Amino acid sequence: MAVRTAITTGWLLRGGDGRLTAYAPASGGLLRWTQNRPGGPEWTGPQHLEVPGLEPYLSIARTAEGYVYVAGLRRRTHEDGRTETDVVYSTQFQPGRAMTNWRTIGTPYGRDWDKAGRIGFPVAAADTTGLHLYFRNAGGGVSGRRQDARGIWGPWLDLAGSRVADSGSAAVTDDGRIELAVPGPDHVLRWRQEEPGTQPQRTANTAVKAVPGSFSSAPVGEGRIAHFWRTEGDGVLHVRIGDDVRALPSLGGGSGPVAALGGVLAQRADSGRVQVAAYRPGSEPGDVSWTDTGADCVGAPALAHDGAGRLTLAAIAPDGGLCLTHRQGEDGAAFGAWARVQQTG
Repeated sequence: MAVRTAITTGWLLRGGDGRLTAYAPASGGLLRWTQNRPGGPEWTGPQHLEVPGLEPYLSIARTAEGYVYVAGLRRRTHEDGRTETDVVYSTQFQPGRAMTNWRTIGTPYGRDWDKAGRIGFPVAAADTTGLHLYFRNAGGGVSGRRQDARGIWGPWLDLAGSRVADSGSAAVTDDGRIELAVPGPDHVLRWRQEEPGTQPQRTANTAVKAVPGSFSSAPVGEGRIAHFWRTEGDGVLHVRIGDDVRALPSLGGGSGPVAALGGVLAQRADSGRVQVAAYRPGSEPGDVSWTDTGADCVGAPALAHDGAGRLTLAAIAPDGGLCLTHRQGEDGAAFGAWARVQQTG
């Protein structure tokens, strides 16, 4: 079976001590860059962390305390030629420190490796109780598991759904409730927790044909989540917040998921360059205007606030290097010059 890959945003995060960490999938594991001090220009990395069998995809979630969960899909071939697939995760409690051993939550299919091999990549979200992992199951619906406050995994959950094309994306509201959005054949399916720590419940579908792999989700305040995706055929970026769905204008098109934080959106344009757009924080993205930042990237860009409170934009250069820029001022989409993180031990 061929190795799969997928693009995600949300790979730049601030830890509990204020330092940023950047993660990227790599052959046989992942790369990690760590800021040496909060808000500082010096970084350590990239460190190559070996995870045998890990597919080139990461879904990352951060707790309110700054703990980081990294989840993925591991595939290992046994002597009889069969390939075992399971959902795995690791925890980083502090930037720069060793991550925990990669733990498995298995799949809903036990040792039925044929069915397990057909699941989608996991989507990670962390609420006030612990880590939640959701994915497209072998039957085309959505399955998941969640931790309780003690870190103990509960039973497998069947969230239903049908003909799901991709695992989608999830985010947590400012009051601690998870929302999940995934693409179906001609609609977007959505689930929402009524209370933190509970099983998400289905909400109304959105009648639109969305591009698998273009989904991202971000909190926008007042208990709301913005779900972004691109539509088939034209690649137009759309956003849904509550019951409101709208198309966002683009500059030269775009691909993959969009990053959203602090009133700024960031995407990879069809040209391969990073573009940004701004809207008023606390409001809903609407008639935005995109600006080319002058940097090429692979995958999707990421946004995070650093230890000095600056909105930081990160991108992986075509040669694999990590590049950063910071917003100039407290609002808007004006960013400074890009700086490349120098490789260190």
